[in-house]
Amino acid sequence: MLGSLDEAQAVLADRGVELDTKTVRLIAYRYAARARLEQQIERTAFADTVARRRVVISSDGGRLRLRETKRGPKTKKGHKRYTGAWREPKVLIVYVVDAEGKRDTSFAPIIDATLKGPDAVFALLRTYLQRLKITQADQVLFIADGALWIWKRVPLLVQALGLAAEQVYELLDFYHAVQHLGQVAALRKDWSAKARTRWRTQQRRCLLQGQVEQVLAAVQAICRGRNSKAIRTQREYFVKNRSRMVYAKLSAMKLPIGSGAIESTVRRVVNLRLKGPSIFWCRASAEAILLLRSYYKAGRWNMLKRMATSHLALLEA
Repeated sequence: MLGSLDEAQAVLADRGVELDTKTVRLIAYRYAARARLEQQIERTAFADTVARRRVVISSDGGRLRLRETKRGPKTKKGHKRYTGAWREPKVLIVYVVDAEGKRDTSFAPIIDATLKGPDAVFALLRTYLQRLKITQADQVLFIADGALWIWKRVPLLVQALGLAAEQVYELLDFYHAVQHLGQVAALRKDWSAKARTRWRTQQRRCLLQGQVEQVLAAVQAICRGRNSKAIRTQREYFVKNRSRMVYAKLSAMKLPIGSGAIESTVRRVVNLRLKGPSIFWCRASAEAILLLRSYYKAGRWNMLKRMATSHLALLEA
């Protein structure tokens, strides 16, 4: 909930619980370890149901710095040397929208994150969706940016879950697509700023109207001059994702066309707690805080509490 262990210690002290920061840290990390263990045992039941509901699934990566041991002699004070390499925690969110395409507040979203890579986050996603009985949903929308690590795993996940083809939709985040249109326009150095804006606005409108082939033709038409290679690279982005640009169809169905939910989740779970100047994490510590914050920000703290204090988790811990 808070921004640091010191803040947590101060809040606990105000409530009459006197603990030093080391104890607070130890409790938090063990709590997270027991909860994750219970989750892996696959006994956690969901009271929620997605039967006959419209489910939106998204994933993205954040950024934090890990404290990783560096080879070589110790410092003059006898400390081990370390590097502070940037690493990308993978974050997932599953939520439900109503008939108007707005977030259904009666269903608390599923949020989780891990530093173990794409396969690990998709394994988590598969576990959550199976327990939610995703095959009973009316519609399932996968929405994300153009990251290859996401889209090459979505078909495998759909197959593993046993979802029917008519249930599933894949969509490239509309605003990422528009951003790439802006990058294409910016490469035309011979255009005025007004001409670039006019071209981008025209192609944006075409995307919204479902005229993807027209957009591809427009990009191809300006693939000339000194920046032609860079423009062709941008065109490949649209070619690879053309089947995921059905914005007109999904807008008519009142389903989201933007991935703002996962962008916000990354900010709230990762950026506001684990990312910052001179903040370095041990991997196990980062994993623990990612889990705790994911459930807290999702409004599922009571569920995590049951997981961490279950009889089986306590025996295995």
